Amino acid sequence: MKKIAIIGLGWIGLPLAKLLKQDGYEVVGSTTTAEKQRDLLQEGINAIHFSLVPYPQGTGFQELFNSEILVINIPPRSRNTDGKFYLEQLKFLQSIVEQSVIQKVIFVSSTGVYPEETRTEAYTEEEILNPSNTGNITQLKGELTFSGGKDLTIVRFGGLLGDNRIPGNYVAGKENVAGHTRVNFIYRSDAARLLHWIIANELWNETFNGVAPVHSLRKDIYAKNASDLGLLPPASYQHGAASEDRLISGEKIIRTGFKFDYPNPLDFPYSK
Repeated sequence: MKKIAIIGLGWIGLPLAKLLKQDGYEVVGSTTTAEKQRDLLQEGINAIHFSLVPYPQGTGFQELFNSEILVINIPPRSRNTDGKFYLEQLKFLQSIVEQSVIQKVIFVSSTGVYPEETRTEAYTEEEILNPSNTGNITQLKGELTFSGGKDLTIVRFGGLLGDNRIPGNYVAGKENVAGHTRVNFIYRSDAARLLHWIIANELWNETFNGVAPVHSLRKDIYAKNASDLGLLPPASYQHGAASEDRLISGEKIIRTGFKFDYPNPLDFPYSK
């Protein structure tokens, strides 16, 4: 079986590593702390201490780039920064990848790259994005960093939720919450399964949105979280038109045969 490296054994990367191992792939991954490396090694995951500061730093990290497939899952944190550090990280990473034996790359991106404007039709992977219309210029530049080299598939995830990431937590007791719009969410295990599906089915040189096909109303999700988990519901909601949606289509990956275990965000399992 192919050897697969995962940069970022985090909230999605670790479940992906476990899925791939169960399927017989040889898996190696990175973590930025020695403490987490020890924990992962105890779980049977071949973890390497590797970080981009923005230049590469770590011990024995060359093993990551002695793989056929590389999954890049580094969050840009561009909401809190200007994104320059993230793009520097990717520049150093791209240089290593180009000189390595890696043949195929999956770059984990976000649906934040789509324009922020609401409209009647959903945004699809065919949308032509550029610096003047993108909703996140850092994320768009990140995607472009790896284009034109190895075989590249880009996965744009919607809101990654489920388990201990509970949307109702972020709005509990708050005033003037936007509840009238529909969501673009994906459950954690479906996100990992989607990446596994791309690898197993050799879906290269494509772009896929990772978004559950049902776009529930935000206020319905918050109400269900409050009812199921004993959270405070929002104190009040904004008054907005029901048509103010910015929907992202997840149909393309479904057409390849992928099936969501949790197509409706109202059914996502959570644990406090």
